[in-house]
Amino acid sequence: MPKSLWSGYISFGMVNIPVALVTAVTDKSVRFHMLHREDGARLQQKMVCPVDGKEVPRKEAARGFEIVPDQYVMVENEELEAIEPKKTRMIEISDFVDISQIDPIYYDRPYYLIAEEGGGQAYSLLIQAMVEMKKTAIGKFVFHNREYVAAIRPMDHVLCLEVMRFADEVVSTRDLETVEHETKKGDERQLNMAKQLIEALAADFHPQDYKDEYREKVMDLIDKKAKGERVVTAPPAAEEGKVINLMAALEKSLKQVRSKEEPAGPAARKKPTEKKGTAKKTGAGSSRRKVS
Repeated sequence: MPKSLWSGYISFGMVNIPVALVTAVTDKSVRFHMLHREDGARLQQKMVCPVDGKEVPRKEAARGFEIVPDQYVMVENEELEAIEPKKTRMIEISDFVDISQIDPIYYDRPYYLIAEEGGGQAYSLLIQAMVEMKKTAIGKFVFHNREYVAAIRPMDHVLCLEVMRFADEVVSTRDLETVEHETKKGDERQLNMAKQLIEALAADFHPQDYKDEYREKVMDLIDKKAKGERVVTAPPAAEEGKVINLMAALEKSLKQVRSKEEPAGPAARKKPTEKKGTAKKTGAGSSRRKVS
């Protein structure tokens, strides 16, 4: 059971449900320390003033926001503390929206909300109602002196809280400079070929089939070096050329799939299975920065 990071209440209308916030994902990135190559000692980072070259103790350091190049507004800790959001133990639900209305790009980092003592019945009832109505709750809560917007959705009989990005943090697709991709007359054959290729590669999603191969190789390298084994560097892979002829590339890909000559990917691909009855939809998830 993960350690509780926060405890409080889901609040909507006159209903308050006691819950605890626990982590839903773990970062397994390989992290290195900087060492002195000569003696293997771990290096220390120090703050040094570029004007006089002297080390600056932490008590003499201050926060500054750059307003123009090399010009800063200095902000004191007390000034920031004065405008911190009021500490509360409530997740205030303001809206229930259709799951389909939220683009996954707005999801930032997921957590689980688990029921605490006395809240089990109301918690289960809320999940059942949200599943049947295909709704996601939107609300705000304060965590580590910061206010966040969150989406709360049912997931495998528990509630998943997704910390969300604010609208001004998401880059609009209208701001992108993209290559023209309007459908041109005469592309019907290419479109059909693309659909056939997609259909040939259609499969059920099994997240356990996809591994972080780079991380596994890094950990294997570390393990071998720790055991004193000799590590042989593999030659660099040849660069893949650009697709010049789209139609030829589609035909080649489709032929490769049909003849089962495609290199083995994440598990053997299977057609999506049609399940009897109607499956419960619990919404879409996503992922990313750590709430601090």
